[in-house]
Amino acid sequence: MVLWPAPGHGFPWTVFAVNVTGCALIGVLMVLTVERGRVPHPLVRPFLGVGVLGGYTTFSTYAADVSGLLVRQEVAVAMAYAAATAVAALGSVWATAVATRAWLDRGARPTARPGARDEGRTA
Repeated sequence: MVLWPAPGHGFPWTVFAVNVTGCALIGVLMVLTVERGRVPHPLVRPFLGVGVLGGYTTFSTYAADVSGLLVRQEVAVAMAYAAATAVAALGSVWATAVATRAWLDRGARPTARPGARDEGRTA
């Protein structure tokens, strides 16, 4: 946040960007570790998720920013920031999880359902 300081009023774009990008990385991490099991050690997920990405994201600052905006009577900005962060953070987790699954599945052939007939085959 040193490279992109917040002005002290208005929408806190820096914290918003950090939290949304951190959540996007969490989406990738969860697909790789939980769904696909592509980690060499069981402590990789908590180390990266809680440790690294928990340290990168700053939801405590988000809460303090909303509170500060309300104290300064910037109610509309506070509500927009609170809602936009929640929607964008959850949306980025979902979007990157979907994108990661698609990337991992690229080139994979669809498998036939057990017991399904091949409708397109001619005798």
